Amino acid sequence: MAKYSFEFKKQIVKAYLNGEGGYEYLAKQYDIPSFNNIKKWVLNYNAFGDEGLVRSRKQKKYSFEYKLHVVELYLTSEVSYQELAIQEGIRNPALIVKWVNDFRIAGPDALRPKKKGRKKPLSLKRKVTDTNATESIIVDTSAEYVKQLEDELLKLRIENAYLKELRRLRLEEETLLKKQRESSTASEEISN
Repeated sequence: MAKYSFEFKKQIVKAYLNGEGGYEYLAKQYDIPSFNNIKKWVLNYNAFGDEGLVRSRKQKKYSFEYKLHVVELYLTSEVSYQELAIQEGIRNPALIVKWVNDFRIAGPDALRPKKKGRKKPLSLKRKVTDTNATESIIVDTSAEYVKQLEDELLKLRIENAYLKELRRLRLEEETLLKKQRESSTASEEISN
């Protein structure tokens, strides 16, 4: 059960909107540990009406593209999680916090939908036919798996380009240092 009922939240929001007190005053009055809860309820009520105060019982599914869009919005703009949630119609700003943290830790792959259930052992993916004594392998060609492989390929290409550029810069630096050493030894010989 939710900690605070819909009726209780609405009563506090109405009290705030009627000017009966500020966030901190109402938090003390109604024995709520943090005034931020009241602030969040008021913002949700103003943005979504009564829907903003009701706890949703069903989990809404968001596509990978939408999650990536929201994360990019947060990272490129200077809005808070709460403001972005209201702007995008997401009633739970903690969801955006999770997406952003996952993105920062594991990159865009962390936002992809996960398959439910237990993973199949590798031995089941390989199928041997005894009739013609040839080995055939079942390959997962689902769009999700192909997208994962494309993303991994892109990451590896970027990493490869980065390492090549790093190697090139190091070689340039070494040749520059070698030239400086040669010119300094040549100038010492001339001065002697």
